[in-house]
Amino acid sequence: MYEYEFQQLRTTDLIRRADHERQVREAARARRETAESSAEHESHSRRFGRPRSARTA
Repeated sequence: MYEYEFQQLRTTDLIRRADHERQVREAARARRETAESSAEHESHSRRFGRPRSARTA
């Protein structure tokens, strides 16, 4: 019986860890998407505000 209970604890621990890792990945993906969209928006708005000049040699 002891082995069965130990296996149950191990199973629940692995499930808990997998859920936590999934949440971390989702949060990182959401932050990355937010940063990309805001950086994309800023880069477009700044580009049109600057006057263009020829490159110096």
